[in-house]
Amino acid sequence: MEKNSIFVVIPVFNRIKFTRNCLESLYHQTWKNFKVIVIDDGSNDGTSRMIETQFPEVILIKGDGNLWWTKATNLGVAYALDYNADFIFTLNNDTILHKEFLEKMIIWALQKPNALLGALAVDVHSNRVVYGGEKINWKLATYEKIIDKIPISSRNGVHEVSHFPGRGLLIPSIVFKNIGLFDEIRFPHYAADFDFTHRAARKGFPIFINYDAKLFVYPEESGSVQLRKSRSIRNYVNHLFGIRGGGNLINFVNFAKMNCPKKYLISFLLLGTLRRIFGYWINNE
Repeated sequence: MEKNSIFVVIPVFNRIKFTRNCLESLYHQTWKNFKVIVIDDGSNDGTSRMIETQFPEVILIKGDGNLWWTKATNLGVAYALDYNADFIFTLNNDTILHKEFLEKMIIWALQKPNALLGALAVDVHSNRVVYGGEKINWKLATYEKIIDKIPISSRNGVHEVSHFPGRGLLIPSIVFKNIGLFDEIRFPHYAADFDFTHRAARKGFPIFINYDAKLFVYPEESGSVQLRKSRSIRNYVNHLFGIRGGGNLINFVNFAKMNCPKKYLISFLLLGTLRRIFGYWINNE
């Protein structure tokens, strides 16, 4: 491949329609210097067959249904590193890329070669911004939405954040070579991306959100949102302890121990735990 090559890594499990639409948006990109790796973790809806017949250029890795997000993503990343990728772009399948998405990412990646770049997430139905970047407040265990403090006229280019989710994250390969892969032991499904980006920042790799690169998403398809859709005791337990639970307490404690400054650790754990225990019944987001 040419210089500045991108390997796009997409872990999937079922949801064949989302995967097809995501891949179609990738292959309509103005930036052509990329390869796609899909890790199909045991789908039973024909996903692998669809990829093999409709997208034969995709590098397909098959799992047995026990990889979850982190191990599946790591398999793709390891493959990309073996083939000398310059950048690795982690992506979820329930996304659609604007046709100039990769081009807009590369423009900024070349200006900030050691930075991790996340995408502006926009609701595919309403065109509403659903994720515009955050900065964490360790003392209060809160997340400040930076878009609220940026004038509309300045909502372009890149803006620094403290962490970023992995559903649309461009990572220079040098980052993996310095800090390793996503932590699949402590964070098998959720929080591995936040942990990874915090680790990267501590090693001197800044994190930015790129407001020029739009990633269209389906907010209602999130696993944590699904658990909140129909509130029940069973879903509440899964929310706090299930592998797909957005409020998983084990993940939260591991994340805090690994990343929170020691002087704020007790308050962060206490406040964060209370929000997870009670927030399920209160928070509508």
